[in-house]
Amino acid sequence: MTVLLSGSGTDPLAPGFHRVPPGHLATTVTHLEMTGRPAPRPAPPVAAALTPVPSPGTDWYRDLFRHVGADWLWTSRLAMPQAELTAILGDPDVEIFAVRQGRRDEGLLELDFRAERAAELAFFGLSSTLQGGGAGRWLMNHALDRVFARVDRVTVHTCTLDHPAALPFYLRTGFRIVRQEVEILADPRLNGTLPADAGPHVPLAVSAAAG
Repeated sequence: MTVLLSGSGTDPLAPGFHRVPPGHLATTVTHLEMTGRPAPRPAPPVAAALTPVPSPGTDWYRDLFRHVGADWLWTSRLAMPQAELTAILGDPDVEIFAVRQGRRDEGLLELDFRAERAAELAFFGLSSTLQGGGAGRWLMNHALDRVFARVDRVTVHTCTLDHPAALPFYLRTGFRIVRQEVEILADPRLNGTLPADAGPHVPLAVSAAAG
């Protein structure tokens, strides 16, 4: 499998060691796809509801995005310009769902149908409150039902900063790996996007001063 350096087009990354800039992290991003609805895998009952949120406000969305993703250093939508995020959330071909347990939102599902005859599982995550009890399988079954009611191809990506169970979960679901890339990104805990204690499984990036 070819490993690409993010942002380098189709140029493969040469074998060997590659220096990461001070203040940055390196992660391997795995892109997957599915081109037909597999048989749903069994999921236990979940004491939560999948609730559509049409055209959500950016403050609500970013709060949930941070609640679900801070442990895994999700940052893309936190750093995105306001106008760009507003346009995405208001697009009729982008579907946003909250996983609600009582009065709290504990999960996020975002389906992006803007590509022709394809969907992206743009964001799929649960807070620690719902992890480990089968809610992930329940949520995936709902996501695939919605996707394949409209299109016949769905993509998703994950990276080595994510929960270690994410990639095996996608493979068990029926996704197949299509490519991998190496992404270099500024450590969001050093620039204030996320608190310093977020993502404790990932050591803080080496700063320029330390180098």
